[in-house]
Amino acid sequence: MRLAVWDVDGTLVDSRAIIFDCCTHALTRIGLPAPTYDAVRRIVGLSLEPALSILAPGLTAEEVVRVADGYKQRFHEQRAAPGFIEPLYAGAEETLRRLEAEGWRLAIATGKSRRGVEMIVQTHGWEDLFHSTHCADDGPGKPHPHMLLEAMRANRAGPAETIMIGDTAHDMRMARAAQVQAAGVSWGFNTADELSAAGAHHVADNFSILNNQLDRFSNTLPAP
Repeated sequence: MRLAVWDVDGTLVDSRAIIFDCCTHALTRIGLPAPTYDAVRRIVGLSLEPALSILAPGLTAEEVVRVADGYKQRFHEQRAAPGFIEPLYAGAEETLRRLEAEGWRLAIATGKSRRGVEMIVQTHGWEDLFHSTHCADDGPGKPHPHMLLEAMRANRAGPAETIMIGDTAHDMRMARAAQVQAAGVSWGFNTADELSAAGAHHVADNFSILNNQLDRFSNTLPAP
């Protein structure tokens, strides 16, 4: 058994532009200042309402709901726009298909909603790739280990057989809390230093390096 659990935004999908746009729209529509990109990138990976509470501290619970509704509305408007593309990072598709061909189990653990997960999977034709998907609607969000624990349960994998791949400190802390291998990628929302500080066992700067790290992880497991 080899289980690779993948974050989505900033790891497989380059969603930096749409997330920043949606955060900006959600805050300015209720009269709040536009956020900086640096502030936005630090909350990516968390469930939506807790993330927005950090991005705009001091909001009431009712205001957080309003901001979250504005974010969702903008997100779906953007996705429905003609010519909209939320591209994969170079090497993402090839890596997923290679792991599938080699017999890995693949899962998703993301701060997206269930609807968002389904849209991403359908958009990229991943229905046959992922054996399970876990998201913010299922229970406690990152960095709580709930999603990873559920992924291991669904795929009958133990912590020693599981590696979490993500681009944020929240992913790394979740992996550590679940006692699985924490593989950071530096092309998304957090820097290599931030990932290392959050507990990453290693950080890849591109998919070629990540593939080598996945192979090394696989080679440490006992033969079936």
